[in-house]
Order: sequence, then structure tokens, then C-alpha cells
Amino acid sequence: MKKRTFIKLAGTVGAGMLVAPIVGCGSGAKAARPRPFGFDQEPLGYDVAALAPKIDAVTMEIHYSKHHAGYVRKLNNALRTSDGAHDGKELIELLAELSPGQTALRNNGGGHYNHTLYWRVLTPGGATTPEGVLKEELESTFGSVEAFADQFAAAGASQFGSGWAWLIRNSEGQLEVTSTANQDNPLMANIVERPGIPLLGMDVWEHAYYLNYQNRRKDYIQGFLSLINWDEVALNAKF
Repeated sequence: MKKRTFIKLAGTVGAGMLVAPIVGCGSGAKAARPRPFGFDQEPLGYDVAALAPKIDAVTMEIHYSKHHAGYVRKLNNALRTSDGAHDGKELIELLAELSPGQTALRNNGGGHYNHTLYWRVLTPGGATTPEGVLKEELESTFGSVEAFADQFAAAGASQFGSGWAWLIRNSEGQLEVTSTANQDNPLMANIVERPGIPLLGMDVWEHAYYLNYQNRRKDYIQGFLSLINWDEVALNAKF
């Protein structure tokens, strides 16, 4: 996929302007569209204790109101000092155009986008397992939903140090499991090895789990997998 095409597609996903909605991916995915990603921290939308005990309330409060909020603040500070170079760009478009040396925008723009996606795919109340077309695509790509989960868990467990595990639609239009370091994400086509459109992202920085799980990252990963709102993931897979 050419860079210009990738940016156009990524921007379309960010704006929620999808023209061929998937049918049968869960009740929340049939009529809704993905929400755009703004430059402000959107409300969490559920209580910080809603994911307990697998993700405890104290971790949620610190993660959302300290870590994520800090990325948003620093991102907007970096934008204010860029002399208007990024005015009018959507967050997804900004990330797709970044180069490795744009450290402040890379770290904080990535941190903001990654966490926004993370909170969305953990929103309580949706489908607890993949359904419909998304389930079929996971099965055809990975062999089974269980095989996908195993590969996704392994990507998170094997990520050295801080980073993320991802389910993406890659530049060939196929589902793929990847991982990135720090706050990089697959939208950063000039930076990451395997670019694509994120459908599901799992934070494996220690701040996401250490209060509850200490060094037991694999236990946190299993907890995360049990909390995924697959209706939200299906929305991201609709193009």
C-alpha cells in the first residue's frame, strides 16, 4: 500500500467515514461507526472499578488520569510549539506522517491514540467473544479464535520492556498480530516495521498491571483478553 493511500485510509477510519459497514459483528457494530480520535482526552465512559478485579480501580484511576492525561497534555504542548506545521490535521493523519526524529509528537501522540483505543476496547457491556464476519475472518486468518488469542498473548508477553500488542489490518488488507515498543503504533508508517490500521491494542507497560499483577504479565494478558468488547473491535474492522 502506498504511503498516500495508507494515510487516506487511516484518516477515513479516524473520521468514521466508512462506506461498507460489516453485518453480523455484534449488536453494537451493525449501525454504529468508529468515533474520531481527537486531541483531547475523551471521557472514560465507565467507572474505574468496572473492570475489577482483573484490572483494579486504583490502576485504572492512575492509568487514565495520570499517564494518559499526561500524554494528552504533552502532545498539545508539542503542537503549540510547532508553529502551525500540523494545523488542520486529524490525530491519525499526524501519526501516519511522523518521522522517527519527531520524538515529542511520536511519544505523546502515540501515547494518546494508544490509550484512547485501549479504553474503548475495554468498554463494558459489549460482545465478550468475536461474532459474525470478524469471527470468520479471525478463523480464516489464524485458524481459530483461540489460535488468534494465543498469538496475540504471545506478542504481548514477548515484547521486551514497555510496549503494545496489536491486532491490525495490514497494508495488504489482512489481519495480523504485531507488537511495538514504547508508544509507537502501527499507524506510524515511517517508523514501525509492520504498519497497518489498529483494531485492538493491549498496553503491556508495567503501569498497566503492576499494582495488581506485579511481574506476572501473562496473568494480566489473560485478564485483558477476557475483558475485550468485541463490538468495539468489530467497528474498527469495518473497512
